[in-house]
Order: sequence, then C-alpha cells, then structure tokens
Amino acid sequence: MIRAVEVIRSGGLVAIPTDTLYGLAADPFNATAVDRVFAAKGRAEAQAVALVASDAAQVLEHLGPLTPMARRLADHFWPGPLTILMLASAALAPGVSAGTGLVGVRVPDHRVTRDLCRLASLPLVATSANMSGKPPAHTPDDVAAAFGDSIDVLVDSGPTPGGPPSTIVDATGASPRLIRAGAIPLERIEQCLHE
Repeated sequence: MIRAVEVIRSGGLVAIPTDTLYGLAADPFNATAVDRVFAAKGRAEAQAVALVASDAAQVLEHLGPLTPMARRLADHFWPGPLTILMLASAALAPGVSAGTGLVGVRVPDHRVTRDLCRLASLPLVATSANMSGKPPAHTPDDVAAAFGDSIDVLVDSGPTPGGPPSTIVDATGASPRLIRAGAIPLERIEQCLHE
C-alpha cells in the first residue's frame, strides 16, 4: 500500500480493488495524472470520472460541503454502492468533471480502497479498470491483461465480488435525480429521504 500511495502522490496510475470491480486510481487534483487515466482507458475526454473517498469527512475536507440531501444519503448508504453528484471543487483537474461542474463521489464498502484514500490523504479518481467499451475487470489478471505497463502499481486483493455498478444520484437540486440505475434502487433512496 505504501508504494501505491507514493505512486499516486507522484502523479502515477494505480489499479485498485473496490466493492464491485477493479478500478484505475489517480490523484484527481493532478491534471497529468487524470490525463493518464483517460489515455490508459482510451476514454473520451467528454466523459467525467468518479471519485472514491475514505469517508464523508474526507469528502468535506477536499471537495467541499454536501447539500443536506446529499449528507442524508451519505449517512445512510456510505460505505456502499451509491455515487452522489455534488458541485465540483475548482481545485480538481478539469478532466474529472469534463466541464459539467459536477463530480460523483462515493465511499466504497471495501477496506483496501478506503485505506488507500486515507493513506494518500485525499479522495481518488476511481474509474473502472477496463478499456472503454470492454467488460470490467474483476481480477488482478484481468487488469494486468488489459493494461500491462500502462499502470504503475496493481494492488492485488484477489477477485472482486462484481454485481451491479453503483447507483448514481444527482443530489444538487431540490430532489434526487437518478443518473444511473445500479445496486441501490431509486425507491430505497427516496424512502431514505422521506423517513
């Protein structure tokens, strides 16, 4: 883990496990590192990338305040497969939000991912470790086969559980807006907000 943290702090690219699949991690405040993520994946620059964090406190410290609705959702569903869209900090590399003014962030239910964010002392880019349009990587071998020398470190914690992707909800307005259906049904999100 220490090597992975050093690589992230120096603008490198690290493959990490999450609670769903493997992802590519980088410093979201370093434009060169974010550009490397896009180049490695062959991802269009118009597509934003999401972030992961160790906890809600890290989100507040580095990305700014959550709306009351976002805070309630975070308190209820984090750690877990809910990505919350919030206003993007001006300090983030431009590629992270792809000009939308928003950034998606979540606290995954995976100790290794959260520990890496904690040790790096910042949230991390965490986009799926696959070439754009290709199946996601669930094992370290999948990641190595897809990226080879394009990544600097591969954090191997065995196969990931897979399953549906995180649900993405825009929590910047008056009510939640579903951006991507995923592991948490919209009905559960709405129920949480009306309890």
